Amino acid sequence: MGAGNFAAAFIPLFKAHPGVEQVALAEVFPERLREQAERFGITECYSSLEEMLAGDVDAVAIFSQRWTHGPMAVKALNAGKHVYSAVPAAITIEEVGDLVDAVKRTGLIYMMGETSYYYPATIYCRDRYVKGDMGDFVYGEGEYLHDMTHGFYAAYQHSGGDDWKKHAGFPPMLYPTHSVSMIVSVTGQYMTHVSCLGYKDRVDDGVFLKDVSLWGNEFSNETALFRTSGGAMARVNEFRRIGYSGGNCVRCSIYGTLGSYEEQAESLLWVARDSRPEHLDSLLRTNSDIAPYLHDEFLQHNPDRQSDFKQGFSPVHPRERLPKEFAGLGNWHSGSHHFLTDDFVTAVVTGKRPPVDVWAAARYTLPGIVAHESAIKDGESLAIPDFGEGPAR
Repeated sequence: MGAGNFAAAFIPLFKAHPGVEQVALAEVFPERLREQAERFGITECYSSLEEMLAGDVDAVAIFSQRWTHGPMAVKALNAGKHVYSAVPAAITIEEVGDLVDAVKRTGLIYMMGETSYYYPATIYCRDRYVKGDMGDFVYGEGEYLHDMTHGFYAAYQHSGGDDWKKHAGFPPMLYPTHSVSMIVSVTGQYMTHVSCLGYKDRVDDGVFLKDVSLWGNEFSNETALFRTSGGAMARVNEFRRIGYSGGNCVRCSIYGTLGSYEEQAESLLWVARDSRPEHLDSLLRTNSDIAPYLHDEFLQHNPDRQSDFKQGFSPVHPRERLPKEFAGLGNWHSGSHHFLTDDFVTAVVTGKRPPVDVWAAARYTLPGIVAHESAIKDGESLAIPDFGEGPAR
């Protein structure tokens, strides 16, 4: 569902996966539907989600505008379809609750496509944390530093038409999963309370204005301080007006009583209490030499975006578990796309819950929703609801 640039990165992967027999495409813009169907050789097309749900599809992958994901996912689950959803899972507490209820009621597979779960640093930190190398979790940082000029203007204009500015004022903390997921998936702890502050936008471009934004939002940057379920602390930055480019726009640092991982734009370090810092750049940077891939057509025509999307794999990625049919296919966002696609298809085929199931998605999404409410209330400390971990895997 949705035939934009992001969906175009996944269509070849779904088509190539041995667990998928056929790919259909739904898109409300007829010209875009026709162009992408011709580009990827798709013959089964629909003009809406409702039309697709009435057809003979087993699963729906949602790549629509970010504030539509929750209701669309519930509608698809209620129609008997498994669901893959781009982030975020939803944008209100009620929508998250409806999504969890729909999965519990239907017993179907739901997966949120969180790229950060498969980032090299996250994989590395999860492994060291499980081994006990970090000791007790003390403090974590997650950041998504994405200035509006780095593709967001174009993306909102592409999907929003003449009304794009009211959508471009989307509250940063309603898109928290890239940052929150790294901390939560590494430590297993979730966020219980938050105090958040917002930065009132100062750029005169008609975006992030209360009377323009569909959400009445005036914050272009938001910073949240969290208490975790294990008594630790975490800080998350979601910035859309920031003098920063290249490097790692999505990054994390995890500090423990025995060892810590610290990340900045050009520095990836493991630091233990009784040893010198260990530089991890060669281990955790994605590299196209590790596994050849086809340069994506979108990035060929947008060379300035290469640093944002970071194709290829890193040495810590378990490439051996991927379908051989993926060899040579584009792999954006620090090597995550191949794993996202394979984990969802495998979950549907086997019936086993994927890593980022609906309960994990809720724990990645809810902290930002409540954080934005805190920012509106000038940093008031608020409790974050939790829907648990779901049944045993």
